[in-house]
Amino acid sequence: MSARERPATGPRRIWPVLLLVLACAAVLLIALPEDDREGDAACRPRTVASWAADDRATGEFARYGDDATRTDDWTGGDGTHSVRLPDGRLLWLFSDTFLGQVHAPPNPAGQPHTWRDTNTPMIRNSAVVMSRSGELRRTLAAPLFPDPAPQQWRWPVAARVEPRSPGADEQVVRVLLWNRMASQGPWIYGVPVATEVATLALPDLRVESIVKVSDQQSVGDPGKRVLYGTTTVDDEDWTYVFGGTDAQAASRPSSHAYVARVPHGGLAEADAWEYWDGEEWGADVTPRPVLGDGKRKGVGSAFTVVRDDGTYVLFTMAAGTEGLTTVTSYWSCSPTGPWHGPAKAFEAPLPKDGAPQQETAAYNPQAHPALGGDGRLVLSYDVNWLNATPANAQANISRNVSLYRPRFVSLRLAAAR
Repeated sequence: MSARERPATGPRRIWPVLLLVLACAAVLLIALPEDDREGDAACRPRTVASWAADDRATGEFARYGDDATRTDDWTGGDGTHSVRLPDGRLLWLFSDTFLGQVHAPPNPAGQPHTWRDTNTPMIRNSAVVMSRSGELRRTLAAPLFPDPAPQQWRWPVAARVEPRSPGADEQVVRVLLWNRMASQGPWIYGVPVATEVATLALPDLRVESIVKVSDQQSVGDPGKRVLYGTTTVDDEDWTYVFGGTDAQAASRPSSHAYVARVPHGGLAEADAWEYWDGEEWGADVTPRPVLGDGKRKGVGSAFTVVRDDGTYVLFTMAAGTEGLTTVTSYWSCSPTGPWHGPAKAFEAPLPKDGAPQQETAAYNPQAHPALGGDGRLVLSYDVNWLNATPANAQANISRNVSLYRPRFVSLRLAAAR
């Protein structure tokens, strides 16, 4: 081979390659907003490419709740969260819950729906165990988390399996709890009090302890109190715990989202929590919201976050009247933002019978990674009566028990165009 035929090995060969690499890097930087250039290299804008009702998951809760042979198990609830246990079982956690007997149709109003007595007591939380094969098997003794004081209660939110302490081999279940207190309107569903963490032993799911990790009683305006735990996401050595405020007044159609982080195994240690103050993490900082302008951008009081490769995707009910039926999404390269959106994701299917659609609303979208797979993401959402007092809502959903149970959809995410 002559010198003229040999591959170039000197600077003339290296410079074109280097220029090509720099050009590719520039394209990647241009593709992301300015504030995202420090994010994960795999981060890309994400959106919902398709969705469909998940009748199998919805139907399993209908089967279990409609079983009239049981007299003390779950028949309906909201605030749906789940966590996969090490032995393959799935633990489902609910906030306000109905237990007891249900009756075959027709109901006293003559409508063809399974119903419960209108005086059936409601408890503040419950837990249901699903087998590895996906069959709901039993309701744990309820309420699982006792009331902390008169006129106060606990709503379970996100849960996860983690080491008993950082670096430990033994695993436990940690459940984040919202401590709320009874109040008058507009706080008919309770005033935020504190975030707590319960520790459950494995495998028997016995409650070992409940500790307070964030006390909000010193914040005078209940609308500015932050409760953490609506959703959690793992990333390297940290568990990111998202929370939010309650938007009650019409002038505040959407709430603000906040984020904290805790080392794996440290959820039950208040001193291990760090909060984002807009610039850095710290234990003694003033938390600042990562999403929400009080108008078009923001979250409902409950929302969910998942990680798709290097991108964080947040699902919440849309702001304003559109949020009565529409789940929207945001994306970010970091838990702290910036969060881009909102983008219309899907319209949650509401019941077609038993209640006029204009009188029902969807809320509390939550991801359930244990139910997904093959590129599918499964989300649940709850359904209840709109603009009703708790007493009126209880009467309405007792006439048709299917109105107060989780419903599920299956999503596929794709790169946003």
